Amino acid sequence: MEVTAIRSSAAPAVGFVAGDRILGIDPGLRLTGYGCLELRSRHDEPRVTDAGVLRLKTGAPMPYRLAELFDDLTGLLDELRPRLMVVEQLFSHYRHVRTSILMGHARGVVLLAGQSRGIEIGELLPTEVKKAITGYGHATKLQMQQAVQAQCRLTELPSPPDVADALAIALVAARRLERN
Repeated sequence: MEVTAIRSSAAPAVGFVAGDRILGIDPGLRLTGYGCLELRSRHDEPRVTDAGVLRLKTGAPMPYRLAELFDDLTGLLDELRPRLMVVEQLFSHYRHVRTSILMGHARGVVLLAGQSRGIEIGELLPTEVKKAITGYGHATKLQMQQAVQAQCRLTELPSPPDVADALAIALVAARRLERN
């Protein structure tokens, strides 16, 4: 599948070159994972430039946490300057409807932050990312961490798992880009 299949609020993702950055985001209301990759030549895997989590105040009211997420993420976007931000799509299970609704708030803020900075935005399903990285669409958190560590040639296991997920999202998107 080409990256143009990733839904985008801007023009299709074409013409990427070495030096362009892709930011993967694993949104959450407690921790939001991020992983930034820089593209290299057409035949080389991208390299990790930054990864971590944005930690939100869990006891704070929802509006405060959403504003905190927006401020922290826009600051990160201004610092990292990605050309493409790829966000994990919302996965909803009928037994966890409330959680899905709450996570939708975080995703909305993430999408708004990217749009406010004029960054192209893409989305990938969690199962799609897991299958591309591990070969199994229902991989465990540990399997994802180990696969990301190996594929990104990291010396340590990316932790917490939100970091591994964000790096995986960026890595899958990077591998699907049309590059010049």
